[in-house]
Amino acid sequence: MPEPDQLTIAVVVTPEVTASTVFGIYDMFASAGRDWAFLTRGEAGPRRARTILVARRARPVQVANGVWLRPEASFRNCPLPDIVYVPELFVPAEAPPGGRFGPERRWLRHCHARGATLTSACSGTLMLAEAGLLDGQAATTHWAYCDGLAARHPEIDVQPNRFLVASGEGQRIITAGGVTSYLDLGLFLIARFFGAEEAMRVARSWLIDWHSEGQLPFASLARAAQTRDGQIAEMQDWIAEHYADPAPVAQMVGRSGLSERTFKRRFKQATGLPPLDYVHSIRLEEAKQMLETTGQSVEEIAVAVGYEDDSFFRRLFRRKVGLTPRAYRQRFQSVRVALLAAENGGR
Repeated sequence: MPEPDQLTIAVVVTPEVTASTVFGIYDMFASAGRDWAFLTRGEAGPRRARTILVARRARPVQVANGVWLRPEASFRNCPLPDIVYVPELFVPAEAPPGGRFGPERRWLRHCHARGATLTSACSGTLMLAEAGLLDGQAATTHWAYCDGLAARHPEIDVQPNRFLVASGEGQRIITAGGVTSYLDLGLFLIARFFGAEEAMRVARSWLIDWHSEGQLPFASLARAAQTRDGQIAEMQDWIAEHYADPAPVAQMVGRSGLSERTFKRRFKQATGLPPLDYVHSIRLEEAKQMLETTGQSVEEIAVAVGYEDDSFFRRLFRRKVGLTPRAYRQRFQSVRVALLAAENGGR
């Protein structure tokens, strides 16, 4: 049984969840109140929270990647939690979850109606959306799922660059972005319920950096949808090699044999982007790679990917990526260097 002043956090378990986003939040809340005293004085402090794994039935579940989890409670007998957390779901970004989460949706609505704070990490937001809890609200999810979420639920204000979004009455619905955003979510919840100082202690114990720059620097801008339109697919293949050519859209129109209006309509229908936006996404993705892997100047990279005006390139990069080219290089080049060193055996 939890102590009287302990918070109760229920973690929803289904076969689709990933173990890291379950155990990560579990361990973070176990750390609150306990670990700082242990690290600094050698004696563990009192735990501030009790975390319960809850599922349709209280029996072992094999989750994504083959890990077995043992829920402690079912939806029927779980005590009313203070916080409900939906971890990442390993489901396709393009396909809606459909009716697979019926019992989970009903239980989430039940908890929210009785005052619980509902939270999600990464694609777990899809379950909250399917439950109707995000209608008319702002929300985020992993950058790869944002377009699909917005298309299926136009009533949700999907905010792709945000790592955390708190919304709803009393801000009792909190959604987090990509997978490791559960770290930001955990700190946010610890700060809300136990105070900012305790959250700082956990952050320092865990060596957690707050993702203040949002998701865009991590996102792939060139996420081309597969298409059955053969003419458009050919142009996608062509532009992948000729993105730096002058007037690339005009060249694609000419090569496709279609009228400009028809080409633009079919291209957007097939890829989800107008042709020029598609070209920009490929150019910027290549620029990101060059910023990470070369010492070329920003001006040289702008020209190499097809922009004669480097000031336009800088503005476009900042708007689409969320960082200036220089800040992007500072943020990610050192990461790539370290990973290449690891790949080469630390040499």
